[in-house]
Amino acid sequence: MGETTAIDRAHALEAFHRYVEPYDANNPRIALKVEHTLRVAELADRIAAGSGFTEAGCDVAWLCGLLHDLGRFEQLRRWDTFNDGDSVNHATLGASILFGEGSVAFATAESDDDVFAHHNRTAGSIRAFCDDPALDSMIRAAVAHHSDFRLPEALDVRTHAICDVVRDADKLDILRVTCTDAVETVLGVSEDELLESTVSPAVEDAFFAHRTVARAERETPADYLVSLACFTYELVYPTSLKIALEQGFLFQPFERPFGIEKPFATPATRFLMNRMDGHLRGWIDERL
Repeated sequence: MGETTAIDRAHALEAFHRYVEPYDANNPRIALKVEHTLRVAELADRIAAGSGFTEAGCDVAWLCGLLHDLGRFEQLRRWDTFNDGDSVNHATLGASILFGEGSVAFATAESDDDVFAHHNRTAGSIRAFCDDPALDSMIRAAVAHHSDFRLPEALDVRTHAICDVVRDADKLDILRVTCTDAVETVLGVSEDELLESTVSPAVEDAFFAHRTVARAERETPADYLVSLACFTYELVYPTSLKIALEQGFLFQPFERPFGIEKPFATPATRFLMNRMDGHLRGWIDERL
């Protein structure tokens, strides 16, 4: 990442705020994604700097963090959900908006879609954020693959490194969201529904196998919490794990998910969550 870049952070940040302006700022899920985006950009910058990236490399990491969830705003407007399975892959949507690829970015289904299609073609164009076409393939990959279960093997070394930074930063802030936002906002279920849920066998197996949980394996709200804890296993950069410990959110999916103090309803789930908490702490201690 030794090349110079044409990234003006102030300009890119202004472009991001212009892009999200037409979306409903009173919707807490829109506000959540704006805050999440800005934090991921900051975390990506910090991870890159702490991992020895050049100043130019840190700029690229920051910009990719800023753009990684661009598709979430259209996803929520069109389908009223953040669930990719019930709508569309938000990462693919974001990349197609930025680079004008594919009908999914500009399909019309409602009376105001023509206006938003124009908005996406202009305010959502990659050129609104970055003047350097040489960075397009790297940015496209970082946005399109940030939520993939595994990165494509064909990525070049520099692109893979940037993708890993963005994925680490995204995981770190998703952990924060689980501690600071309401369960209704994030999962669309009530506190009681979360506490009455149980952990699916496949998700339990993934946790103790030290791997992330595939989206198709998640069946219950409790599964979501365990999948968050599993993020820790696949943080790529040592700086990311250090930041996670500093933030203090690593164990909250087990202790106080979404700030909820009440325990899970079934003794078996309470026991399993306590066991997972201790297991994760031991795993981290070994690495430190």
